Amino acid sequence: MDKQLIHQFIASALAEDVGDGDHTSLATIPGNTYGRAKLLGKDHGILGGVELAVEIFHQVDAGLKVDLFMQDGDRIKPGDIAFEVEGDAKSILTAERLVLNCMQRMSGIATKTHEIVELLKGTNAKVLDTRKTTPGLRYLEKWAVKIGGGVNHRFGLYDMILIKDNHVDYSGGIRQAIENTKRYLSENNIQLDIEIEVRNLDELKQVLQIGGVNRILLDNFNFEDLRKAVNTINGAYITEASGGITIDNIRQYAECGVDYISVGALTHSVKSLDLSLKAIKE
Repeated sequence: MDKQLIHQFIASALAEDVGDGDHTSLATIPGNTYGRAKLLGKDHGILGGVELAVEIFHQVDAGLKVDLFMQDGDRIKPGDIAFEVEGDAKSILTAERLVLNCMQRMSGIATKTHEIVELLKGTNAKVLDTRKTTPGLRYLEKWAVKIGGGVNHRFGLYDMILIKDNHVDYSGGIRQAIENTKRYLSENNIQLDIEIEVRNLDELKQVLQIGGVNRILLDNFNFEDLRKAVNTINGAYITEASGGITIDNIRQYAECGVDYISVGALTHSVKSLDLSLKAIKE
């Protein structure tokens, strides 16, 4: 966990939610009221965001104590208690919604990722996330993918070269795109892996003739062409498939022999897992 980044996120999220005060808690709960609460599962899935929740509670109030009964990556079902938190009741309620929003989202992503990882068992393929994330939440969402057993692709535009179809078209073709990239990296003394997207077998042939890349993204290939592409590459480059991939056909894509399958739906359209934070009555 990148604590500096996480603390910045928590501070921003609390500023958005709390403003000049949690006036409901301040108005209704007497000062120094002690409270306990439990994080309850209300759905079946993979738990995510536990480590983050502890940081949120401690950033809201360093005096809050969290007792963990489950960890990130554990299976959770209705009625399971992931943890209990105790301390100032107002502090618990101030942190409640941020904890739940993050954990429900991260658990949903971890659950979907785990489902796909299970589908790919026995193949060589691993599931990748993408940059199709919620602005401001990318770190959390990619963290959740790892909790679910998936693999993170590049984090942003800065940590890998990914030459996509628009880059190829704007630069004047595949050769120009690759040569321009290699020249740019050399002139600026930058070391980054290069991945290039191809849309058909002809473009793949061009890339193989030119070389100079680390990974080839085979975009919107049908199964027959994808198998041909993998056989043609023959292990010379890392292969990745994307486009038109669903929970129903991802196993077939994997069986074509690719190394990675990128799935934007892991983060852009996943259903949150239902969780609840309930007060424990003494």
